[in-house]
Amino acid sequence: MTRSRGAMTAFGLTREEIRRQIQLPWSEAFRISWRYVTIRLGRSLVTASTIFLSVAFLMAVCTMILAAKATGHAQEDPQAFAATLARYKWSVLLGFMICATGIISALLMSVTERFREIGTMKCLGALDGFIVRMFLIEASLMGLFGSLAGAIVGALLMLIWAGVREGFSIWAKIPWGIKSLTGEWGFLGYFFASVLAGVVLSIISAIIPAYRAAKLQAADALRTEI
Repeated sequence: MTRSRGAMTAFGLTREEIRRQIQLPWSEAFRISWRYVTIRLGRSLVTASTIFLSVAFLMAVCTMILAAKATGHAQEDPQAFAATLARYKWSVLLGFMICATGIISALLMSVTERFREIGTMKCLGALDGFIVRMFLIEASLMGLFGSLAGAIVGALLMLIWAGVREGFSIWAKIPWGIKSLTGEWGFLGYFFASVLAGVVLSIISAIIPAYRAAKLQAADALRTEI
């Protein structure tokens, strides 16, 4: 009886069947990633701080937009408001670019520090896809915590600043839902979008380090001295 896919191995299985048997679940990748984040908490906090600052600034700008519309300042001089908003958008974009560079650098350093660990996992049967998932989950965890903290702090600082400047009665005029009555985005809409932007940025930034880690040869990784 012939096998339809892949060459037969010494154990009577095709290579595809062996790959399916040693495929580790997502839960195991999550467990290893969470363990690394908690053990190397200092390094994780440094990486998450760049996400925190970027998302905090983004959420502060979004809250400023809502406050300006609530007070009517956005309608008093639309051109000046649009020019100011354009400058803030460029600042947010620049901050996200710096944040992405920091995440890539931190994770590449993490890959270098974990050469032997990655080599050991590969010798025990971990596939390239598992290594990639592990680094992407790790980045998404740091991105989620950093983005949540940044969105909360950025919103609070801008709300307090608007309250001190215009009076805290302005809070009642801000649309707190996902969408306002006019169909524009509300506070929760901006909040979730800011958190999502931080998480997506973290995952995208982790692709290059994850790919590099996955392509390490087990023997070379085990011979590496850090």
